Order: sequence, then C-alpha cells, then structure tokens
Amino acid sequence: MMLGLQNSCIVLNAKAVNSGTLDGGKVHFKMLNPCTADIGQLQVRGHQRVPSDTKEFHEATKRDALMRLKKDLDHLLETVEDTRKTGVQKEMCGFEALYHRFLQEDGPSVEWDRIEKLPEGAVKDYSTLKLPQETHIRDMLDKLVVVKLNGGLGTSMGCHGPKSVIPVRNDLTFLDLTVQQIEHLNKKYDAKVPLVLMNSFNTDVDTEKVIRKYKGFQVQIYTFNQSCYPRISRDSLLPIAKDFDIENDIEAWYPPGHGDFYQSFQNSGLLRKFIEEGREYCFLSNIDNLGATVDIKILNRLIGDDRQGDKPIEFVMEVTDKTRADVKGGTLINYENKLRLLEIAQVPKEHVDDFKSVKTFKFFNTNNIWARLESIERVLNAKTMNMEIIVNNKTLDNGIRVIQLETAVGAAMKCFDDGIGINVPRSRFLPVKKTSDLLLVMSNLYSLKYGSLVMSPQRMFPTTPLVKLGDNHFSKVKEFLSRFANIPDLIELDHLTVSGDVTFGRGVSLRGTVIIIANHGDRIDIPAGAILENKIVSGNMRILDH
Repeated sequence: MMLGLQNSCIVLNAKAVNSGTLDGGKVHFKMLNPCTADIGQLQVRGHQRVPSDTKEFHEATKRDALMRLKKDLDHLLETVEDTRKTGVQKEMCGFEALYHRFLQEDGPSVEWDRIEKLPEGAVKDYSTLKLPQETHIRDMLDKLVVVKLNGGLGTSMGCHGPKSVIPVRNDLTFLDLTVQQIEHLNKKYDAKVPLVLMNSFNTDVDTEKVIRKYKGFQVQIYTFNQSCYPRISRDSLLPIAKDFDIENDIEAWYPPGHGDFYQSFQNSGLLRKFIEEGREYCFLSNIDNLGATVDIKILNRLIGDDRQGDKPIEFVMEVTDKTRADVKGGTLINYENKLRLLEIAQVPKEHVDDFKSVKTFKFFNTNNIWARLESIERVLNAKTMNMEIIVNNKTLDNGIRVIQLETAVGAAMKCFDDGIGINVPRSRFLPVKKTSDLLLVMSNLYSLKYGSLVMSPQRMFPTTPLVKLGDNHFSKVKEFLSRFANIPDLIELDHLTVSGDVTFGRGVSLRGTVIIIANHGDRIDIPAGAILENKIVSGNMRILDH
C-alpha cells in the first residue's frame, strides 16, 4: 500500500492557486499543513532567477525544495515496513514541520533591543525554597517522573556504544548511578518513581541490553526513541536518504536534538499513561550531568506545601551562576513578556560579547528542566510548541555537506504559562563532556553516596577547579586513564592545564594553579608522591614558582 503525505503534511490548495493573483510579478500560493496547524501562510514567490544574485538563487532553491520535499518523503515512506508506517509517518510530519519553519525563518529569532530585564521574582533563589514535611515526601514523589536524555554516543571520548555506559566512578556508569539514585529514593520513602530513558536510534539496542541487569532493582524503567530525521543536502536542501534502511545508510539520518523530547514522549504513549496514573511533573536532564538528582525542595515548590498561588508552575528551568568558563551557555531572558532561553546561536554577531558578559547575563541554563505533564500535552495538542531551530552544518566522511535541523528542550519554555527559573547551587551542574570532567568526578573532590556525588567537606570552596587537558594525549578515555597511576589529590586545586606527553605517578598532589607543558618530542613524568603547588612545569622539567 502506498502511504503518501497528502492527508497529513504538505497540501497545495488548488483553489488558492487557481485564484492566485499576479502582484508585481509575484504569484501567491497558500500552503495548508494540518500536521502543524497555525504554521501560518507561506508565500511561494515566482520570479526570474538571476544567477549572479546569491540571495535570489537561494530563495529559488528553497522554493523548489519545498515543492520537491513532499515527493521525496512520499518515496521514503514507500520503503517503510507496514508495521512501522504509522509511527514513521508521525515522525516525518514532525520533520516536515521543522523544515517548513527552516525555510520561512529569515534572520535572528530575537531582536536584541527588545530583550528586557528579568522581572522581579522570575528567578527564585534556591536558598529560599523550603523542605517539605517528611510525611508528605512519598505522595510528592509518586507524582513525579524522572526522564534522562540518553541519545548520545561516547565516541567523542573514544568509547563505543551509549555514553551512559562509560564507567565514571568505582566502575559504575552514568546509568548505574542514575538507577542507584532513584532506587534509594524509592526505598527510603516507599515511593514508585519511574525512570524514563529517551534513546536515539544510535543507543536504543545497546541500552535495552544493559537495562536487563536492573530487573531486580526497585525502579521501573521505561524507554522510548526520539525521532529519526533525514539529513538534508546543503546544496539541494533535500534529504540525502534514499530509503528507510537506516542501518545500512546510518550517515543519512540523525536524532534532531533533545527538543524533540516533547513530541516523541507523546508519540510513545508514555505522556498520557503517566497523566492517567496521576503523575503531575517530569524532571528531565542529561544523563551525563551527575549533579542532576531529584531535588525534594524544588518538588515541594511545585506540588508541596511551598507551592504559592492558585496557578500551577508549568515549567522550571534550573540555572546557576555564570562564570568565565560558562560564557557560551544559554541564558534566561525576558522577551515579549515571557521567560525564554537565549542561546549564543541566536545572538547577532555584534552582540556576542554582550551575551558572554558575566555582568549582563548572570545565569546560564543547566538543562535541568521540570515540566508539568498536562501542560506539555496541552501545548502539543494546540500545536503551539514553537522552539528555535538550530541549524547544524556537518560534512560527512564521504564529503557530502549536510544540514541537521535540531531544537533544544529548554527553548520550549516560552510556550508555557507561569514558567520560572531557579538559581541552583553549582553542585547541580556536573556534566561529563570531556576527560577533564572525568578527572574531577573520579578524584577525591567527591565521595559517592547512594549514586550521588557529594563534594568533600575538606574543599574550602564549593566551586570546582578549572581543568584543561591537551586533546592530543588526553581526549580518549583509555589513553587518559593510562596517564595516571592513580588520580591525583585535587582537594586544593584551583586550575590545572596539561599539554603534551605527560604522565602522573602514584600519590601526586596538585594545589593552587598548576601548568604542565611538554614540548613536542619531550616527555614529562611527574614522579610518585610529588606535590605541585602554584608551579609551572616546562618541557625540560624546570619547576618554577607561579
């Protein structure tokens, strides 16, 4: 059976075309899209192509791409197995809506001069939140769903398979620690908090194998896959995929960022299931953020005795104080009387320095999100989920230049009512993106308690040290581990920079600011038991006061 998109995605309104008028050489068409109601009218302008005019050329290419997209998607859908067609068609509608907006959008989504100061009380200070009565905690937890974004691979750190199965502490993986955290909550309060993993087609199979080992744990684990979208040729602006045999042409497909969570969560049936169970909120975070644990005080503000006002809070973004290491992180702004996320990609070039200013924008987004389940469903059903598109340009191994259209989960904040920010301690933002982060979480800076990392009381400052390890010798986990006989004492470390061929003996202590640079062709071996405090170690092993 041929399954086209005529009834669900792009439809040309023949009546509108027939009654279209020529206005200064422009033919106006009306585009209907039931999949993405309220997208608005799109004008496809007919004009003579002027090869020398780059802008005109690109506009013509985009117009042609829009007309040809339906044909390409129809062809792709013909290659889908009958049992998968309904689900795939939903995904392709989501892709087509994203593509629609990509063609329509022109220029930055934010006008810099219209950004307003955050209103009083828009960002709550974590220290003002109250702990609930112990007897109420179980009931609150039974209204919560924990969601972890689990779509990423560990390839950037030289590992195979899902990033969540990289050992990070005591041979325990990100996933192990997450399960331990939630099981501890469930046991301590006799609760039934479920764990939901949003996988991608890259991580789904391996994750399903791994979670079997948690069968005896007091945690109900659910999984669902985020969408799988076709990569677009940068030249033709059309999908490069020829069929839906994703495994045999995996480079032609991509997961479209964590902003896809909302629609995929609904498509999976889990959103409605949890609402029917009486659950009210989900807490969503990246699985590699080891600081993103369930916080009882925040939950109490949402549904406990610390709740204020009659209207429920629909969306919470956890932010934390920006430092010079976080200048590229997204921040909260007030725009058109709504709180919204501002990412550096949305900032006009002439204002990038303003965006990076710690004084102008004090907070950055941790990507720890609390969202009301019924509000997610309402926004999705009303087709008003409108997140900024991130255009990710890539060049594949075969040389083909492609575009990935993505969205960020925090960008949905502006679509909800009564959203707030909560300025949380830095300890709730502990991502492991590089081996430099791994060095910190494996060190004596932290101890492990019920799957959660706790900062050592011996550390005089709550901030974590700034660590920079050279990519050539430390970027891959296996090589990184081979360079340390054991992880150095970092309790008193402020800043560490290591570059070149450097190894560390057993029992090394690093304090203050330490810089170790091995020149090309040189090797530096830090001897066992060495104490480096405010030192620069150069290629010829000269040790100088810093």
